[in-house]
Amino acid sequence: MSDFAPMKDGFRHARRLRILATSGLGLLWALWPTPPGPSSSAALERVLARDFITVHTRNTPFTYYEGRQGPTGFEYELMRRFADRLGVSLNLSDDHHVQSVLDAVRHQGDLGAAALPLDPLAEGLVFSRPILSMQPMVVYRRGLQPPKALDDLKDWNIGIAKGTGISRVMHELQREHPRLSWKEAEDLEIASLLRRIEDGELDAAVVYAHQFRLNRLFFPEVEDGFDVGEPVTMAWAFSGKDGLALIERANTFFDELRADGELDRLTARYFGHDDYLEYVGARVFINHVNKRLPRFDALFREAARAQHFDWKLLAAVGYQESHWDPEATSPTGVRGLMMLTNATAEEVGVSNRLDPAQSIEGGARYLRSVEQRLPESITGEDRLYMALAAYNVGLGHLYDARDIARMRGGNPDLWRDVREALPLLQESQWHSKTRHGYARGGEPVIYVQNIRRYLEILDYVDRSQQQFHQLNARLPDQADAEIFELVPPMP
Repeated sequence: MSDFAPMKDGFRHARRLRILATSGLGLLWALWPTPPGPSSSAALERVLARDFITVHTRNTPFTYYEGRQGPTGFEYELMRRFADRLGVSLNLSDDHHVQSVLDAVRHQGDLGAAALPLDPLAEGLVFSRPILSMQPMVVYRRGLQPPKALDDLKDWNIGIAKGTGISRVMHELQREHPRLSWKEAEDLEIASLLRRIEDGELDAAVVYAHQFRLNRLFFPEVEDGFDVGEPVTMAWAFSGKDGLALIERANTFFDELRADGELDRLTARYFGHDDYLEYVGARVFINHVNKRLPRFDALFREAARAQHFDWKLLAAVGYQESHWDPEATSPTGVRGLMMLTNATAEEVGVSNRLDPAQSIEGGARYLRSVEQRLPESITGEDRLYMALAAYNVGLGHLYDARDIARMRGGNPDLWRDVREALPLLQESQWHSKTRHGYARGGEPVIYVQNIRRYLEILDYVDRSQQQFHQLNARLPDQADAEIFELVPPMP
């Protein structure tokens, strides 16, 4: 049984995120009925005639956002593939919260995709077959007595996002736990809830487990508590007044994605990777982002411009190398913020490895030279990840790992295959067949994994800084009064 069994495309933890098992989803999928409604194809014909489909969504890490390589997000991948399947362009309307997505679909069409809870009783809407099962869970502020059950939340200040399906779960739980009380807000995303927990405005929140997993590293003072209620099913929403042809095409699209494994692959890509950066490491990193990085920010930006890198990538490499300590020295004599060897420093023209400006400039120049020496057949992110691995372990050992990947029937131009081959350089049966011999091949794998996670956090901080500044500028009492509605205990 997998932790994520999608119905389309974490950190390791004792409480795995409980997406329904593939076998169970298959049964639910097969039994999901065709919804009742008019038999016309007006909605589909309108989409095809104008040559684009409008998708109402939300700008969140789970649904859709602008990444380093352009638009991305789990549901964005689904939307884009569905538009391609229809042979039309994709038009996104992302200035929404959950309720406004549903309202827009009712009155404008064409499709709502925003981590929407499936609600067969929703007026004027028809939902697709299930896509994903979302488990609600309690999260709370670190330092409080860890709650183990709902009764432990008595008198706690709890917040939830209204309209996501969690409100319905909470009302169901309140029937069994009448003293349960919470505050809910409609136009609120998980980042705002977690920020309020960290800032002491809330003691806890109920969110979906996969959402917390995507955001946990950005809010290290928020802990996971326990699962509550039954999983909520995510689906796409369509208007119920223009026929079923468009939703039938969507259901067929999901059937095909599920059958060929693409749904599983997308889910694994967005939710299935391990938590390479441990919790304590994440807290230390974020502390250094605030206290150490500002000293070197301009130097990273200058070196990045000169070598045509993302400055945050260079910063992530610098953190992985030295935790942004310009006087760092290893037992083997590697020194400085970018931890250059004497030979490397000489190669890139660095005379003083302990000078932060020289070290950062030299590290950027060396990384670029390594990247330029890779075969042209390696492209995109595969090229970047292999350059990072070579920065750590050396080009010779990287080439040896590519040879091992080829021996094992893999593609030496794909990072995923080379990543599996690198640790084999530690085994005599493999490194004896290579030119450069033994290497601690597991280290560059962890090295690249950590840099990717550091870069992910830096991207998030960079993207969210202004938003959080505006959020924190509001007085806590004002914020609560303006957006939260209290749901009191039952009489």
